[in-house]
Amino acid sequence: MSEHVNITLDEVHRLAMAALTCQGFSQSQANAIANTVCAAERDECYSHGLFRIPLYIKATANPSTDASAVPELTVSDSSVVHVDAKDGFCPLALEVGLNPLIEKTKTHGIAALAIHSVYNIAALWPEVEALAEQGLVAFAFTGANAYVAPHGGVKPVFGTNPMAFSWPRHKQPPLVFDQASSVSARGEIQLHGIAGKTIPDGWAIDANGNPTNQPEAALEGAQLPFGGHKGSSIALMVELLAGALIGDLFSYESSVKDNLNVGAPFGGEFIIAIDPARTLSDGNTEAAQLRAEQLFAKILEQDGTRLPSSRRYEARKRTAANGINLPVSIHEQIIDLS
Repeated sequence: MSEHVNITLDEVHRLAMAALTCQGFSQSQANAIANTVCAAERDECYSHGLFRIPLYIKATANPSTDASAVPELTVSDSSVVHVDAKDGFCPLALEVGLNPLIEKTKTHGIAALAIHSVYNIAALWPEVEALAEQGLVAFAFTGANAYVAPHGGVKPVFGTNPMAFSWPRHKQPPLVFDQASSVSARGEIQLHGIAGKTIPDGWAIDANGNPTNQPEAALEGAQLPFGGHKGSSIALMVELLAGALIGDLFSYESSVKDNLNVGAPFGGEFIIAIDPARTLSDGNTEAAQLRAEQLFAKILEQDGTRLPSSRRYEARKRTAANGINLPVSIHEQIIDLS
């Protein structure tokens, strides 16, 4: 029997909606999450696809979670837009906040979106890609639960603390990257465990501080920052931007709030958007994009190089032609939740 089932993106969306609404999510919360999950499956980012649906559902076991929350938007004369997610989930808060952020950015040249009191289980690249599709340069930052030991330490303090960046390209999809400040994303270790595979050297240490290749021991111990002290510094920066700067939780505080050990991080997300039409003295954004293409071409002159996001865009083409190959175990789990 095949270990995978082939389904369409529409079926991915229906599966996600059925599971989420059956488990108490409002239509608007469920639809926003399903859209994010579909984007991840489309781009073969499996650790943020249907694999995440059980984690969204488990998060509702925390009494502070509101699966029917209606985010509250606040727009003032400043260049910072605020969305209070009301203890709901980030995809819907982003739907509420992104268009006001775009308007502010095109008015002021640079603007920010602060999302407060939110469960953020999704990747960051969908929001920065959406901003780049509007011609904007964008950054996004968010914390997580405390999974990562600071450089030189053995006890988790930081989250995996991803940051994402996007750049609008000339007549091509945006350049986008989204990377954790840890060596790997949490979901990658979990997927290795599900597949019965060991993890590579340098990803994590066990509860005693010893290097480990076993996913279960890694999840019980601590993940490691990429590049030693350099990744640790980036993790610290993300803690400050998505925590102290907007008055939200640090990763270790999120872990305390996750009192049932669900693994769903709670806190804030901070997004910065920049309009190149305002940063350029002549406002010629096309010239700036063409200049960037010169740099990209220089990189690609060398064999073995690629640009960030190129893999995802190739995956989109495969998905459009071939559909989604979903592990049977995940497919059955989602159906059971429905």
